[in-house]
Amino acid sequence: MRSVRHRPVLRALAPRTLRGRLSLVALTTAALLITALTVVFNTVVERHLRHQADDELRARATAVATTVDTSGPRVRVLETANDQLLDTNVWIYAGKRLLEKPPATAAGSPPTRTAGRLAARGAPDCATVHAEGQRSVRLCARPVSGGDATATVVTALDLSPYQSSADTLLVGSLILDAFMLVCAYVLTRLAVGRALRPVRTMTDQATQWSAVASETRFSTGGGPVELARLGTSLDALLDRIRAVLRHERQLTGELSHELRTPLTRIIAELDWWRSRPRSAAETRATHEVIDEAAQSMRTICDTLLRDARDTAADTSTAPGTAGVVPVLRRMAQRLDTPVRVKAVVAAEGGHHEAGVAPAFLERVVSPLLANAVRHARSTVTVSVRHTPGAVVIDITDDGPGVPEAFVGELFQPGRRADPGDGHHGAGLGLPLARRLARSAGGEVTYDAGHAPGARFTVTLPAG
Repeated sequence: MRSVRHRPVLRALAPRTLRGRLSLVALTTAALLITALTVVFNTVVERHLRHQADDELRARATAVATTVDTSGPRVRVLETANDQLLDTNVWIYAGKRLLEKPPATAAGSPPTRTAGRLAARGAPDCATVHAEGQRSVRLCARPVSGGDATATVVTALDLSPYQSSADTLLVGSLILDAFMLVCAYVLTRLAVGRALRPVRTMTDQATQWSAVASETRFSTGGGPVELARLGTSLDALLDRIRAVLRHERQLTGELSHELRTPLTRIIAELDWWRSRPRSAAETRATHEVIDEAAQSMRTICDTLLRDARDTAADTSTAPGTAGVVPVLRRMAQRLDTPVRVKAVVAAEGGHHEAGVAPAFLERVVSPLLANAVRHARSTVTVSVRHTPGAVVIDITDDGPGVPEAFVGELFQPGRRADPGDGHHGAGLGLPLARRLARSAGGEVTYDAGHAPGARFTVTLPAG
């Protein structure tokens, strides 16, 4: 009941404008990020200062250890010229027996008790204790051996200067954080206000056009993609009122609705991946999620566009099946081949039907066929055969083949065997063909043992 009562209060405090809400979200996100960075930074600084203090204590303990003689049956403390300087904040123990302590330190004080505990352990160790006036004192023990007797040197250091440095850094970082948050909020409001200015203009135009049957349309040329989409949606709304582009409006709405989820997944994965350095396994996992979302978007676009085309043409093409040989022959006829190259389609047996749509089959085979024509000397052969539950398509050319050193990178996006071969490809065709085939339960492979030339094999489920 309490949360229900608080909802109206929270709703009243929330900004009413999109500009205010976006600014609040940006401010909250920046505050969380800056807080995390501040905590990490000050933690690292504190540990670094503590390591510095420990290093100084160990150096002092090593210097004092040179004045302790353990060669005989008893521990002796040698007198030196700097004896008073070395004895400052230093305890020397023979076993558990205290030989020397700082003159100004009482026997039962917290530092002395802590020094005794460290000496009793007989091993190098450090500890922090709160002395008089809530001062933090750091103590480190160093065993001294070398003869029949054993001794332990314990040195102490006041951490107040280090704590003061850490506090100064903390205050400075908090002031800097506050300044950054104010700048982020102001810049966000300015940027969002400027970005939403065209939206206000479009809103005023829509208000005017709603009163009359105007032929005017929203001008979004040269603007951001988001505003262009908004303008397209509003134009579709006007066209729906006039009952002219009902079909296009329906298609736009379906695409916008269906693509929202995979687009959100891609954006979220990229933001997560960019937030900090990632391992190879995490990067591979991100790639897999993005690849899956992209395949989902492709399937959605294909399905909706094919539906729209069939509806507009009043046809009833059976989805998910394709006569392989007619599709391949049609593709061969449309090829823009050099005069010296001839494309031949050959089929073993009777009718070959794949369990994918014709357009999908074309998109899988097209990059492989274009690649073969580009590298062939005289002939490109496309052969079709059946295996149990699958249709196999071999694309063979009589060109120079794939360099052996490049075979391992053949299906990696953006890789080309010879970037200076004169064509303007981006090295994406073969990886795209393989991803499409795998999305349908098939595969695209390269036969490294074939010679001369190159042979790629497409395997798709039988229809």
